[in-house]
Amino acid sequence: MEKTPPIHPAIAIELALLLLLATLWGASYTFIKLGVATIPPITLIAARTATAGLLLLAVMRWRGLRMPVNAATWRRFLFQACLNSVIPFTLIAWGERAVDAGLATILNSTSPIFTFLLTFAITRHEMLSARKLFGVSAGMAGICLIVGLQAFHGLGEQLVAELAIVAATICYAGAAIFSRGFKGLDPIVPAAGSLLSGAAILVPVSLMTDRPWTLAPSGSSMMALVGLAVFSTALAFVIYFRLIVSLGSVGTTAQAYLRVPIGVALGVAFLGEILSPTAWIGLGCVVVGVAAMTMPPGWWRFQAPHESRQRPHGKEALARSRTLTLP
Repeated sequence: MEKTPPIHPAIAIELALLLLLATLWGASYTFIKLGVATIPPITLIAARTATAGLLLLAVMRWRGLRMPVNAATWRRFLFQACLNSVIPFTLIAWGERAVDAGLATILNSTSPIFTFLLTFAITRHEMLSARKLFGVSAGMAGICLIVGLQAFHGLGEQLVAELAIVAATICYAGAAIFSRGFKGLDPIVPAAGSLLSGAAILVPVSLMTDRPWTLAPSGSSMMALVGLAVFSTALAFVIYFRLIVSLGSVGTTAQAYLRVPIGVALGVAFLGEILSPTAWIGLGCVVVGVAAMTMPPGWWRFQAPHESRQRPHGKEALARSRTLTLP
């Protein structure tokens, strides 16, 4: 019988970082909920993208990396920003004015499912297996359980807000497909470039529409904004890029559904939110669906950083790694 290889001594650190990443991204929905209480969504997201982009730029300088200077790359950054931050960040922030943070966490966790549907319909580089079909069905059933019952109460604010969060998730899926074109760059470069491009769009809009100098945000909203930008955006990206090297793209996908129960638990603990019975069932369907979409056999096998760099990843593994978009 083949012996199980010993656990790599660094696995405890990497798994702790994976749990920390899931917590940071799960906490972003609570930060957003607190932030939009007294800060308009556009201004909140403008401050988030600008702060996080500048922090990542500082990390790049510390690592000795430089931003590209050619216009073509910056046009790609700008388009990526629209799909991955400007539109979805704003939709989620707007939606959370009416939707609980826990529900937003669940709905936004379905990005791998929409990514697969779009790639299957457009690029067709992933084959439809029985496992993936089950994952899509379970995930869509979860969305219907969470969102569908609201339709019986008319097109109220909560239903529209939930649909806005689903639309943000579809934007993330489109960004996941488009981001496959940044293969030649260090991952932190398009992350910083897209965030700075998003800030270049959102900051002028915020100045014109919200006139932030006239706002009087509460202390809790300002603290939530700092936490959102520094921890759930900038720090989370740095940890994510490290895990891609150490755990590989497949292992890192575990956070995509680890953050669901974490995000829901944070909403219940700090915001006093209560999920309906159908939402709990929908949560289970979403977690099962995303797991079926992203977890191949042997995902738990750890490889040392030098081994993961040498191991080739197929198109399917690459596509999975790009579904880990920031909430």
